[in-house]
Amino acid sequence: MKILILNGSPRPDGNTAAMIRTFQNAVKPEHEVNVIRVCRKNIRGCLACEYCHNQGNGECIQKDDMQEIYALLKDTEMLILASPIYYHGISGQLKCVIDRFYSALYPKAPECLKKTAMFLSSGDPDMEAGAKFSYEGDFLGYLGLEGMGIYTNHDPDYMKNIAEMAASL
Repeated sequence: MKILILNGSPRPDGNTAAMIRTFQNAVKPEHEVNVIRVCRKNIRGCLACEYCHNQGNGECIQKDDMQEIYALLKDTEMLILASPIYYHGISGQLKCVIDRFYSALYPKAPECLKKTAMFLSSGDPDMEAGAKFSYEGDFLGYLGLEGMGIYTNHDPDYMKNIAEMAASL
């Protein structure tokens, strides 16, 4: 299985990165895991110009580091969104990436994309309502992906649960 993890944390060794490492260490070696640290990329927000759905045939008019993610999405089977929580939602950098999915995933995701999961880290418990709303509405509801779970650092067993989910794939 090809798995794409979008790391929305600017901290290279923070809680979000630890969650990702736990997943990587537990997933079976036959799976291909790509991790993109979106905070290190030059990815601009969506322009809402509709080029992608008019003359662009699903291709965004902007040419920036999002092209790397678009290329990986074409054969990704599982997408993991990993982010610290800022003001009840994901980081702005990851939000820009998700907004840019409009050209590649709407009105329909690639046939191979079947599963998704979310790793969230916050200083206070119960701060992830905005992130959960987007995940459940956009990825589970609209795109119809199979949810493999939302994992937060306020669950005492979150690292064990991430490892178990990874090993189950």
